[in-house]
Amino acid sequence: MSNTATNRPAKARRALVPLVSLGLLGVSLAVAAPANAETSRNGCTVNPLDPKDVRGNDVDFRITVDCNGPKTVEIRQRAYEDERGPRHNDDLLAKRQVTEEFSHHDDARTLHFYVDVRNHDRKGEEVYQLVSFRVENHGGHWSDWTPWEKSAVVEVDHHGL
Repeated sequence: MSNTATNRPAKARRALVPLVSLGLLGVSLAVAAPANAETSRNGCTVNPLDPKDVRGNDVDFRITVDCNGPKTVEIRQRAYEDERGPRHNDDLLAKRQVTEEFSHHDDARTLHFYVDVRNHDRKGEEVYQLVSFRVENHGGHWSDWTPWEKSAVVEVDHHGL
């Protein structure tokens, strides 16, 4: 029985050590990376924030948009009530498609989407949003739409606010 590592020349064994170390470092970095819902495409990042009670029956389905350089971003946004139970068909509360223009400077902004989530049968609602976007660069070329990104499911208590 022979050990293949000992049959390799010493120079080859020394070259393998940094490569293996680099590979292990890459694995540990990937595992340590935080999970979040934001997506980046063509120099723009869109992040669906957690829905937030604001006033009366309204909930703000906010998103942040951050772009570097001149870009146009087209955003699709869907607000849902999370339905628990055997059927689990979430109710679409509202949807919109919005276009944002960015100048030649780096720019970040928060977009607000106020939705009436009134439900007279019970006190609280569990809501979330889905966001997808595409980017047009200064040359007029559009990227593909990103996959839908989901915010956290948040319970809002709009009655009595």
